[in-house]
Amino acid sequence: PRSWVEWRLIVLESFAGVPGFVAAMFRHFRSLRCLTRDHGWIHTLLEEAENERMHLLTCMKVFKAGPITRMLVISAQVIMTPFVGALYIVKPGAAHRFVGYLEETACLTYANIIHQVETPGTPLHEAWSDLPAPNIAKTYWKLSDEAKFVDVLKCMFADECNHRDVNHTFATMSSDDPNPFVYKHQEDALRAWRLEADGATTDLGCEKTLGTKPR
Repeated sequence: PRSWVEWRLIVLESFAGVPGFVAAMFRHFRSLRCLTRDHGWIHTLLEEAENERMHLLTCMKVFKAGPITRMLVISAQVIMTPFVGALYIVKPGAAHRFVGYLEETACLTYANIIHQVETPGTPLHEAWSDLPAPNIAKTYWKLSDEAKFVDVLKCMFADECNHRDVNHTFATMSSDDPNPFVYKHQEDALRAWRLEADGATTDLGCEKTLGTKPR
């Protein structure tokens, strides 16, 4: 049912926004306590947490959360925060591996939802295939004015795939290893600046969904 999908997205994103912030906090305090550099990890972890929060805010522009859902979100934070914190203190690599598997679940969820939205005759196709993308999503992902909600879902799917790969990579590294994703952040920032300067939009998902050519 559509209501179940809405509930799953809200709970999933509120849940997924916790680990990155908790990990960044512990690394921040460690850097201050030890008077040493963090080697770029904090930025990536905070970016992950902020990105998950934007997923949640985007979903909240499309559908509402009832009292039960709000209680589950609060409960998830109460349980997730000390769990991730304790795990990160004892074994940071295990925490990142756990988050990597959590993101794999999110990837499967989004892949299935996108498939349902693009498959004629399904309840999600009838409800969301022509649903316009909310303005907050158009601004954040630099989508075109004609973008649909399914294009937003594809952007969120791509984000989750990136978080999955980042956390599985961090799980194999020592805490003092340099962050290999620093240059990727710089490249993404440069690409975003160019899109802004040229007045262009991202073409992620739009070509197939909207029948337009990528810019």
